Amino acid sequence: MPFYQVFCIAAHNRSYVHIKDLVRSSALHVMNNGGVVRGVKFWGTQVLPNKMRRNRVIHTHGDYWTMHFDASPDNQKNLARIMRKDPRVIRATMLKMGERIEDVAHRTEQTVKPNRRVAEYVASLIDREAKVPPSR
Repeated sequence: MPFYQVFCIAAHNRSYVHIKDLVRSSALHVMNNGGVVRGVKFWGTQVLPNKMRRNRVIHTHGDYWTMHFDASPDNQKNLARIMRKDPRVIRATMLKMGERIEDVAHRTEQTVKPNRRVAEYVASLIDREAKVPPSR
């Protein structure tokens, strides 16, 4: 399954019930159709770079959020169609991050940067094992 990212600007409302419901319904749509949601990140409420018009309403503020997910192309197209029709969404963009996991994360990349203390501790353990004679 391809790996996608959706970047969404939702209409700002003082209560976050609308944004929570939008994120929940988007994630449930992906999962109910055989996809996997990898993560959701809320970027906060921000002033839009320019006034945006959607559904005969002019918006000056928006709630930014992203969602990473694995889904079939049909599932992704249906999610894009649903988000276009949803009145809470000002803008939504779908990005295909990769076809396979190797396209997104290479084997040579480290997921965690080594810490000096951890590296010294591991080196000391290796030295201790080298100094201890094997038991018979």
